[in-house]
Amino acid sequence: MSSTTAVRGRAFTLIEVMIVVAIAGVLAALAIFGVRSYLVTAKTAEAKQTVGAITRTAIAQYERERDVSQILAATGVASANTHLLCTSATPVPLLFASVEGKKYQPDDAPGADFNSGSTLAGWQCLGFSISQPIYFQYSYQVGGSYVSQGLLGAPIPGPDGFEVGAVGDLKGNGQRYTIARTGEVRDGEIVTSTAIFESE
Repeated sequence: MSSTTAVRGRAFTLIEVMIVVAIAGVLAALAIFGVRSYLVTAKTAEAKQTVGAITRTAIAQYERERDVSQILAATGVASANTHLLCTSATPVPLLFASVEGKKYQPDDAPGADFNSGSTLAGWQCLGFSISQPIYFQYSYQVGGSYVSQGLLGAPIPGPDGFEVGAVGDLKGNGQRYTIARTGEVRDGEIVTSTAIFESE
């Protein structure tokens, strides 16, 4: 008489299942951390590039020779062309709450956001504009009210200086992250900081 032996598959034990679940949980946590770190890096790259671009436009506008409107003296001789820093610009967006944990779409209407100012003041003087959504509040200040005050190692420009700043909320937790670059006029030339300064 032949006997048949049933071949039964071996099932996973509870401990083996728990180990697999634990490993999957650790991998998921690492993936979430990696994605968050990547997003923060991408957001700060946007700010660094923009701060650098605004700094370059500030230098280019200073190097232009401008004819300042004047009333001629009796001799009829006009004063020489001059180099001027663009005066301060209104921060974009105006309220920091507009970029707290979210993107802000700049308004391209005349006189709004990056279209504000005049030929000697603000964003129009700088000739700078962004049409893409932004994570940071951007500022250009001349003569004071700098966002870099308190940043480790950041030089504070004098009365003939300027600062380009970016302030954002990278993690959406209300904690401000600041990036800034400064410059000032020395002997008729603009000298900028050799680095972009960031908050910790």
